[in-house]
Amino acid sequence: MRQLLSWLLALVATLPAALPAFGHEMSMAEMQLRETRRGEFLWQWGAGEKRPIAQDLTPVWPQACAAEATVLRCGEAGLAGTLSVKGVGERYSAAVVRVFWLDGQTRVYTLTKAQPSVQLYGAADDPRGMGEVASAYTLLGVEHILGGIDHLLFVIGLLFLVGFQRRLVWTITAFTAAHSLTLASSALGWLTLRSAPVEATIALSIVLVAGEALHKRDTLARRWPAMVAFLFGLVHGLGFAGALQEIGLPEHHLLIALLTFNVGVEIGQLMTVGACWCLWRLGSRWPAARRLRTVLLYMIGSIAAYWSWLRVAAVLA
Repeated sequence: MRQLLSWLLALVATLPAALPAFGHEMSMAEMQLRETRRGEFLWQWGAGEKRPIAQDLTPVWPQACAAEATVLRCGEAGLAGTLSVKGVGERYSAAVVRVFWLDGQTRVYTLTKAQPSVQLYGAADDPRGMGEVASAYTLLGVEHILGGIDHLLFVIGLLFLVGFQRRLVWTITAFTAAHSLTLASSALGWLTLRSAPVEATIALSIVLVAGEALHKRDTLARRWPAMVAFLFGLVHGLGFAGALQEIGLPEHHLLIALLTFNVGVEIGQLMTVGACWCLWRLGSRWPAARRLRTVLLYMIGSIAAYWSWLRVAAVLA
């Protein structure tokens, strides 16, 4: 296990240098939407190389919009909601959506397999106020962490490793500080890494923590759990940033959106810790429940090991 720990820590340290750029020719499809009057658009795909783009890509309009041939009607609310494109990432690597708004402004949105949808707000600019942005991104942060099973399993693994004692505060704080740092750096464009190695390292971090929690040897992870949490928190933050890139950040109140998304992640994380503490208190009353600890750790490790094989294969591919 010490060898595994050393290898994983080295992987985190050398991750930026170990990411080859797998270049390939991008096939792009372009769609144009031109607002002719409030809430009404003329839309069309560009010319396909060999056959019409519409045979391979299908736009999914916001719920309030209805398309008739080349006319899109969205009513008084305008083009507001989620716009996605089915089929992107197959024949076409990306779909570029160019919107010409009634006020003369133009916005370009690029949809890919990793980011297949975009949120629109009925105008070129995001008109939401600071309070609305803060509320929306806090909720998005909570939803993301509670829906991110790999991040939750890592946190649960830390709980098994450290236990509900004073060191847990420092361990969770280190994890929070690290993923907040890389989340902000990546979301603001200061740090860019390919998602496949990041996701593979996240899965391997869960394997490590589960393995360390299964035995009582005095290893580095047991002596310095906060350091291990911080190192892998840097990678988990890049995973959070990938989700935030899919959601998008508003041009106005960008820092508020980033801050409140991170706050939402922390709320979801604390909810998880609180739920686990309640279960631990209930389980401490029945000695037989302690046997579940080993079973749960093996389950967590097995799931993470399976993810690791899939994600490492994706990196090598």
